[in-house]
Amino acid sequence: MIAGVRSSSLWGTDALAVTVEADVHKGMPSFSIVGLPDNAVKESRDRVRSAIANSGIDFPPLRITINLAPVDVKKEGGIFDLPIAVAILAALGFLPKDKAAAYLFVGELGLNGTVRSTRGVISAAALAVTLGLKGIVCPRVNANEALLSGATVWPVRDLRETVQVIMEDRPGLSGDLVEPPEESHGQPDLAEVTGQAVPKRALLIAAAGAHNLLMIGPPGAGKSMLAKRLPSILPPLSRREMLECTRIYSAAGRLNRNSIITTRPFRSPHHTISDAGLIGGGTTPSPGEVTLAHNGVLFLDELPEYRRSALEAMRQPIEEGEVTVSRAASAVTFPASFQLLAAMNPCPCGFKGHPARECRCTPVQVAKYLGKISGPLLDRIDLHVWTDPVDAESVLEGPPGESSQSIRARVMGALDRQQARGGFNARIADQAIGTLCQLPRGGKSLLAAAMRQYHLSMRGYKRVIKVARTIADLEDSGAIKERHLAEALQYRPEFDL
Repeated sequence: MIAGVRSSSLWGTDALAVTVEADVHKGMPSFSIVGLPDNAVKESRDRVRSAIANSGIDFPPLRITINLAPVDVKKEGGIFDLPIAVAILAALGFLPKDKAAAYLFVGELGLNGTVRSTRGVISAAALAVTLGLKGIVCPRVNANEALLSGATVWPVRDLRETVQVIMEDRPGLSGDLVEPPEESHGQPDLAEVTGQAVPKRALLIAAAGAHNLLMIGPPGAGKSMLAKRLPSILPPLSRREMLECTRIYSAAGRLNRNSIITTRPFRSPHHTISDAGLIGGGTTPSPGEVTLAHNGVLFLDELPEYRRSALEAMRQPIEEGEVTVSRAASAVTFPASFQLLAAMNPCPCGFKGHPARECRCTPVQVAKYLGKISGPLLDRIDLHVWTDPVDAESVLEGPPGESSQSIRARVMGALDRQQARGGFNARIADQAIGTLCQLPRGGKSLLAAAMRQYHLSMRGYKRVIKVARTIADLEDSGAIKERHLAEALQYRPEFDL
C-alpha cells in the first residue's frame, strides 16, 4: 500500500521537483514524515489527519510513513499538505494511483479540508510543464499566477473538490486569466511638479533607457516628489517580465489574493533596512529589495543614511543583474536587474549650494557625510542631476508642466527603437557597444577630453555612450551625434559636489 504524487519545493524563486511517497500498513497507529522536513512540514500530520476526517473520508488507525524525496533538500512550509493528503488517499485505495500521479499538487490545508494559498505556485506550475504532467492542482486563490506560467490548472477550494478532480477527470483551465487583474489608477502626474526642467529631463532619459539616476539638492527641492512620479512614465511590463516579477513576489509571499504583477515594481525601503533586507538573505535565503525591484525601480531616499555595507553590496547586482546569497550549505542566486533611483542632500544640514540659505556644515562634516557613498557606487549611476529649490516666480507664473501621459508616449517611442536592438540601452553588453552605439566623427575625441578633464573611468566612458544612445532614441535619431554625447556628459558626477 504505497503511493506517490508529485509536488515542489521552493529554491530561491525556482521550484525543485519533490516526490511525496506514502506508505500505509497495519501496525501500531502512527504518522511520521521523513525527508528533511522543517517544523511546519512536520505539523502537517495533524492538519492532514483532521482535513481528511472532516472531509467525510474515513481515516483508519494505521501506521503511515511519508517520505519527501529527494531527502537532501530541506522541505519548508505548508505547501506539502495537499500532496501528502492525496498520497495517503491513493495509498488507502480511495484514489487511483495512476490518476493521482499525473498531476502536481501544492497547497496548505485547513482543519476543515479547505485548501489555502501558498507561496511559489507559479514556479510549481512551470515545473509541472517541464515534468510533462497534465498540470497543477492548486488553491483557487493562486489560480491566476499558475495560469500565467502556461500550465493547465485545476484550482480547488477544498480536499473534497480535489478528490472529484482526480476521480472525474475534469478539464482544467488554461490560457486566459480566471479574473483579469485590476489596472492601477490615480498615479501621481509629473505635470503636478512645478519647474524642475533639468530633473524632469533626466527622469525622461532614465525611464527611456532604464538608466540609474541620482538627484542631489537641498531639502524641499522636490527630489522625492519627482521620484514618486517616475512609475507614471515607465513602459509597461512585457509578458516575460510579468512572469519573472510574479515568480519573485510569489516566492516571497507578497502577492495579493488571486493577483499577478502587471506594473513595474517601485520599491522604496527605509534607510534603516539591514543588509539582508536590501540584498537578500536569512537562514533560508529569501529575496531582498534588489530582487523585489527586478524589472522595476529601487528608490533610495536620503542615500548617505543607508548602511555603507548595504550600499556597497549593491555594486555586484547593479553590474550583473543578479545577486548570489551564499550560506554554509548552499548558495541561491536571485534575479536583480533593477533601475536605481536615489536622492540625497549635498551636506548634513542640506543647504550647501542653496541660493538663499547658508550651509552650517564644516568641511570635515561634509567630507564625512559624502564619504558614506563610495566612488565605485557613484560611478555606476549614469545620471547625476542637481535639483534646485523652486523660486516664487515659477510658482506664480510657471505654466503647467508636460503630463506623464505625454512623456510616457515619448518613452514608448524610444523603447520601440531599443527593442529592435534587443533591450534597454542601459543593459547593452560592453562587447556590443561598438556595434549598437557607433560614435560620430569627433565623438571619441570629445570623450577622451572628458576622461582627462573629469577623470572619467572606462566604466563611465561606456555609460556615457549608452546614455547618449538613449538621448538619440528620444529624438528618433538613428545615429549618435556630438550633441547627444555632450548632454550625456553633463550628467556625469562631479565628486566635489
